[in-house]
Order: sequence, then structure tokens, then C-alpha cells
Amino acid sequence: MIKKIINNKTNYLTIFLTGGSSGIGYQAALKLISLGHDIILPCRNILRANQVLTNIVNDLKGNLSNIGNIYTPIMDLCDLNNIDSLCSDLEKRKLKIDVLILNAGLQYTGSKEPKWSSQGVELTFAVNHLSHFYLTKNLLPFLNKNNNSKIIITSSEVHNPTSPGGKVGAKATLGTLAGLESKSKFKMIDGNQFNADKAYKDSKLCNILFGIELSNRLNLNKVSIPVISWAPGLVISKDSQGFFRYSRKYNQLGQILFAFIARDLLRITTSNEKAGLLLSELVCSSMYNEPGFNYYSNKLISPSKFIFEKTNISVEAQRRELSNKLWELSEALIEKIK
Repeated sequence: MIKKIINNKTNYLTIFLTGGSSGIGYQAALKLISLGHDIILPCRNILRANQVLTNIVNDLKGNLSNIGNIYTPIMDLCDLNNIDSLCSDLEKRKLKIDVLILNAGLQYTGSKEPKWSSQGVELTFAVNHLSHFYLTKNLLPFLNKNNNSKIIITSSEVHNPTSPGGKVGAKATLGTLAGLESKSKFKMIDGNQFNADKAYKDSKLCNILFGIELSNRLNLNKVSIPVISWAPGLVISKDSQGFFRYSRKYNQLGQILFAFIARDLLRITTSNEKAGLLLSELVCSSMYNEPGFNYYSNKLISPSKFIFEKTNISVEAQRRELSNKLWELSEALIEKIK
């Protein structure tokens, strides 16, 4: 089922946003709706969809006269079949998308054992990369290529082993993609033993490689759409929602201590509200209309102060043959498990 709030405006952007039910994505959705843009915001079940609609109405504080439409179709990125159902529904409704935002992501650092998607793929890789890869390929026909179209992918500075966050713990690397090339069930992309923290870092590296390859392939087909990957910085909310809600299940005390030190003592974090505003600016500002692939990072320059700027990607992310191989192996994996 798809639900709708209200609409009094026309000629605004239609934005498809994953990961919009909480955290950065929710704050971005709230801002974009208040500006009159229409949002397609998939939720994993009907209870979550109803809660999101309630939250938006409450947070807009009754100011509903100029907001855009919000649609909340049901889609769980843990299951590729959900993506098929959603795309069939969009086709029936003849909807067009101006901006595609791939923002959903999960991390379950602290778990010693991997979790699995409905198709039997390690969950971090499945949700953060593979499902977004499959979703994008299915949504490209819906993209309105003549109306300030953009594709925006939320990544992280931890993709880069030389960044402050990337230096901590296991380093991001996909190696030769041995896991993806394996004919058996794999736990890690590089074929090594499972490490939940590294699985997340590797998935953020996949986000960037996917964005680069997507841009290259669009250009080969003479489609000039900006593809933007971005890093919001370290975001730790004071409530129980947001990105770290999964990791808290495995090390609640450690997460509380980490949050206190990073957010309250060292002040090296930003908020969901500020990061969500950055995401909404990526959508709306002509500053980010440059064709091709670009990567931006919200860099900490002093306690509580950040600068959002175009940034170099990691050395491994610059390997052209790696982005192509990831694309080809992702296609092959989907064909195998679907």
C-alpha cells in the first residue's frame, strides 16, 4: 500500500529516498517535504510507514499547506523480491523520479557472527551495496533525465584507510573480490573471515566504486546525470534511533561510552539534523549539478566545526578495473540468487 499526506504544489522534484524513516534520511525528507518536493520513501513494513507519516505530521507542527506529497511504499532491502514488487507498483502508477537517493545502511559491529539477507547474502553487503545496486538498475527507466536529475549515494570516510575513522580497527579493502568470485556462500567480499566492522567499511567502499562505475556507464550511453557520493561525518544521535541502533544490540555499554566520548567530550560528531540538511542541499543546490562522479565529505576541522567539500577518494576506490569487476560480479551474484 502507498499512502499520501497532501499536496498543493506542482512542478517540484520527485525524490526517491531509501533510509528515510530515521536518522539523516528522515531529517532530509522532512526538509525536502517542507520545501514542497514530493518524496517516495519506502519503509520495510506498514507499521513503520504509518509511524513515519505520523512523525512527519507532528514534526511539521501542523504547517501542511505547502508541503509536497509523501508516498511510503513497502520495501525491505533485506529481500531483493521486495524491490521487484516496488518497481512493479511504480510502473503501474506511471511515476517518474527526478532524484534518486541511496541512503539506507546498516552496521552491526560487535556481532561475532554474520547475519543473512533473504537471499542468503551477508546482510551488510546485501543492504548497503547489493540491494541498492539492484534497485538502481531497476529504477533507471523511471528517472526523469530532463529535470535536474541526480543520483546521490551516502558513503563514509571510513572507506579510506588513511582517514581518521578508517584507521581505527580493520581497514577497508576488497582485495581481489575473492568472496564474490567464490561459488559458495561467502561472509566477506575479500574472502576472509567475518569482521562486522570491516564489513561495514568495505560496503562503503563498494558505494563509491558503484557510483563511479554507474557514472561511467551512464556516460557511455550518453546520459549526463550527476552521480554524487558523500560522507556525512560521524553522526551520533542522543535518542535510540539513527545509524548506531543496530550496533547497540551487541555492545550497549560500549556504544554509550563511545557516544559520550565522541559526541560530548571530544565533540567530533555532527547531528542527524545537520547531516540531513547537507543531504537536502545536495538535492536542491545548483552547486552540486556538475556532471559525472563527485565525492564530498563533511570534514571535522575543529571540535564541533565541519567543512563540507569535494574530497579525494581512497587509492583503492580509484582502481578503474575494480569498479568494473564489482559491477560485473554483483550482476552475476544477483542472477545466481534470484
